[in-house]
Amino acid sequence: MGNPTGFINIARRNRGYIKPEQRKANWSEYLVPLPEADLAKQGARCMDCGIPFCHSGCPVNNDIPDWNDLVYRGEWQAALESLHATNNFPEFTGRICPAPCEASCTLNLQDAPVTIQTLECAIVDKGWQEGWIVPQPPAKLSGKRVAVVGSGPAGMSAAQQLARAGHAVTLFEKSDRIGGLMRYGIPDFKLEKAQIDRRVAQMEAEGVVFRTGVAVGVTLPMDQLVAEFDAVALCGGAEQPRDLEVPGRTLDGIHFAMDFLTQQNKRGAGDNEAAAAPNGTIGATGKHVVVIGGGDTGADCVGTSIRQGAASVTQIEIMPKPPVKENKALTWPNWPNRLRTSAAHEEGCTRDWAVLTKVANGADGQVTALDCVRVEWAPGADGRMAMREIPGSTFQLRADLVLLAMGFLGPVRQGMIEQSGLALDPRGNVAANVKDYRSSAAKVFAAGDMRRGQSLVVWAIREGRQCASSIDAFLTAGG
Repeated sequence: MGNPTGFINIARRNRGYIKPEQRKANWSEYLVPLPEADLAKQGARCMDCGIPFCHSGCPVNNDIPDWNDLVYRGEWQAALESLHATNNFPEFTGRICPAPCEASCTLNLQDAPVTIQTLECAIVDKGWQEGWIVPQPPAKLSGKRVAVVGSGPAGMSAAQQLARAGHAVTLFEKSDRIGGLMRYGIPDFKLEKAQIDRRVAQMEAEGVVFRTGVAVGVTLPMDQLVAEFDAVALCGGAEQPRDLEVPGRTLDGIHFAMDFLTQQNKRGAGDNEAAAAPNGTIGATGKHVVVIGGGDTGADCVGTSIRQGAASVTQIEIMPKPPVKENKALTWPNWPNRLRTSAAHEEGCTRDWAVLTKVANGADGQVTALDCVRVEWAPGADGRMAMREIPGSTFQLRADLVLLAMGFLGPVRQGMIEQSGLALDPRGNVAANVKDYRSSAAKVFAAGDMRRGQSLVVWAIREGRQCASSIDAFLTAGG
């Protein structure tokens, strides 16, 4: 630590956003980076903790104090090397991760954590700008072939690690482009897809073969894949959406969030409307939109609807409104449950909590309104929190478009999972432990959301890396 009093003398300063009125008029990324001089000062705030809790707060266990200090000293290339030692794609986490590392920062006890995510993003962005990020092909090849299924962050990180270890890696993706839900589930204003494209180019130069438009278990039988490769890594994500089981669910205008977001991302990629929306356009222009689900996917729907020109956007959540500020003594250094407002919410959105949807009303087959009721949560007889409707609290929301962003129930079972006969855990995910990531089938491994359930991009990267290490050990041992 070069500045032992930096955290005392220097105030926290984070990167900003383009003003709402400007940013909601386009689909470009809305982050405004800090100047390099300010980044150095922010790096100096890292206080050389006796126990750096940010290490455990970060799922990939980034060496955060090391590269904070290197930024302070102006040693950017060394900071990039430190960052890449634990994270294949810090430009992804630097943009779309909720930064649990900052929640666990010691300075967060005073609500002023080090701007870890801002520094992380600045390091990797400078690395690209300076040309420091180049392909790292292996010195020698192992002669072993590995198939990776799914090109989200888990699949990409597993494929890159295995290729660098000298294995011949083929990455299979059912969609027409690489990136998984980072490509089609994250709006461009949060992550411009050029960030993915240049990593794909790097990985191709390292030897990874990408095959898009291949749905393993549908167009390519799972047993054929297992027969052709020495190991298979299943990184297909958790894409089974939670549905809204209410009367009127089949009305037109009620859609899953990912169907809506995917269409817009395809348009952003240059696809015409027929290619972006082969089953019909899901659009918010001029409509009263209701987003059901209060998480990040719901917020992405909010921002996308606003940019499409919605007449109004309302986001409802069945859980109670979180506290504005957490009790540090009870929560730190763990991830706290507290109110979080995203950039999309600041662009013009009504939010409501503890709301249960009861009925979807419609006219001529089209949704027009939602009947809702307010609920309260209290411990039940078994001690678990239980929901109760509040008498006399019913109300109606006008809705021309309803977007379901209520989370995911695990991986899609049809296709490769059914064909493999893989054992599932009690939550319906592919059963595999975090020691070796091996599934119940020979030569088949699983990582990311397909194994752990719906989670964060940073957890997917961690699992992809660890799964690759396990596969490498398996192949090296003669598997």
